[in-house]
Amino acid sequence: MSDREFMEYDVVVVGAGPSGLACAIRLKQLAGAAGNDLSVCVIEKGSEVGAHILSGAVIETRALDELLPGWRELDAPLDAAAERDHFLFLTRTAAFALPTPPQMHNQGNYIVSLGKLCRWLAVQAEHAGVEIYPGFAAAEVLYDEHGSVCGVATGDVGLGKDGTPTANFQRGMELRARQTVFAEGCRGSLSKTLQERFHLRDGVDPQTYGIGIKELWEIDPARSEPGTILHTVGWPLDAGTYGGSFTYHMRDNLVAVGFVVGLDYRNPHLSPFEEFQRFKTHPRMRPLFEGGRRVAYGARALSEGGLQSLPRLTFPGGLLIGDTAGFLNVPKIKGTHTAMKSGIEAAAALHAWFAGERSAQAHAAEAGSYRSRLEGSWLWDELYRVRNVRPAFRWGLYGGIAYSALDTWLFRGRAPWTLHHRHADHEQLLPADRAPRIEYPKPDGVVSFDRLSSVYISNTNHEENQPAHLRLRDPAVPITLNLARYDAPEQRYCPAGVYEIVHDGNAAPRLQINAQNCVHCKTCDIKDPGQNIDWTVPEGGGGPNYPNM
Repeated sequence: MSDREFMEYDVVVVGAGPSGLACAIRLKQLAGAAGNDLSVCVIEKGSEVGAHILSGAVIETRALDELLPGWRELDAPLDAAAERDHFLFLTRTAAFALPTPPQMHNQGNYIVSLGKLCRWLAVQAEHAGVEIYPGFAAAEVLYDEHGSVCGVATGDVGLGKDGTPTANFQRGMELRARQTVFAEGCRGSLSKTLQERFHLRDGVDPQTYGIGIKELWEIDPARSEPGTILHTVGWPLDAGTYGGSFTYHMRDNLVAVGFVVGLDYRNPHLSPFEEFQRFKTHPRMRPLFEGGRRVAYGARALSEGGLQSLPRLTFPGGLLIGDTAGFLNVPKIKGTHTAMKSGIEAAAALHAWFAGERSAQAHAAEAGSYRSRLEGSWLWDELYRVRNVRPAFRWGLYGGIAYSALDTWLFRGRAPWTLHHRHADHEQLLPADRAPRIEYPKPDGVVSFDRLSSVYISNTNHEENQPAHLRLRDPAVPITLNLARYDAPEQRYCPAGVYEIVHDGNAAPRLQINAQNCVHCKTCDIKDPGQNIDWTVPEGGGGPNYPNM
């Protein structure tokens, strides 16, 4: 028996993002309509709901309309309607207008702060009877005697850097459940272990990822155009690297600007952070930010593989939803509506499972109707129609655009073939001596900045005296492999300055991990060429504290 305190629920949801909150709300709605009750708990590692939420974000309301049809009367924070779309191809000095792809038309959509939307959804969930606990970082999956998932446990707190208890030590708490929903977002640390234990990725394509880096700016009111949406491709990335930018004009003179780089990039000298910073210096972009003030900064990884990279979604005692599973619609550059829809369908499958429970052994069963419900929904059809777009960019920017146009306009997303992702992102790097070096300009402090000043405005904080949540499987690999073969790419792919090669006099170089800087993007867990870095949760509440990202 465990010596930890515990609480018991019918359903525990790990993660208070849009998918997890949608799932919890719909579960309570279904239970109420059926005249029964299900106890539902949502735990969130951030210090508050929304603290770790970062997205563009322009959202479709399709799933929100299903979940809460009266959201307008409930004062949902969707107040900036999308009005104008622009799509540009950038060279170093010029910008050329391109036709906006049909998937990127945003009429009827809204520019939002996803953090604010999640905080609003949390209020609706609590009104429905859901218990929500922020600052609870799920660190361990619990299994019963049959090997089925039976909940999660939060991490111990008050451990020193060496792992020994301090005067503030407290054991973690167990949250036991008949079904556990994993809504951890991209590359969830527990979901990764579940995929390995239950072989959930057998027979599917490797997942491929991007890193999205975002800033929130308060700009000159004369340049503010609420409702305007701008996407770019091209410079500063080369034609072989997938990525592009977004710029969304919100109300109150606020602009959300960000840059996404596919983590299948090949040049180990590339720095997604520096690419974003120099993007803002383009003659088309710089005037928008001059005279303005940078308000917030953050970064996160996103799952880009699409339908062919979805893992098996259920296992005994639980299931995967949202970006944990990989429901992002890459050509739309949207994942909120799809994440919420996956949560809605998961709730329906779970409610049916509870309603059909007949014996004590039924707790070991899977909510088997989840996948079929998804396959019969608009979500599956939407992802099926765009399944070939992201993998087409293995032919480069021009080949990818050409194929995407063919697939979209001629085949209407129903080509009689499916393109596949052939390699995991960490397998893609060239040796450093076979890739051109990239000379990045120094930040000017006006529109471009360094990492540390950026992390500062992410409000990132971790209890300093705790074990590092970034763990090396083999401490020698960063030098013997990463530095020797790839010139230590972790120094560049991390957008927060966590990883640093230190030379102490005549001593051998060593990797220094500044874990207190970590903004929880999880890029290191994805891109490390030797898969030697494991991102795990720090103490609950640690990490960034995004206000309205």
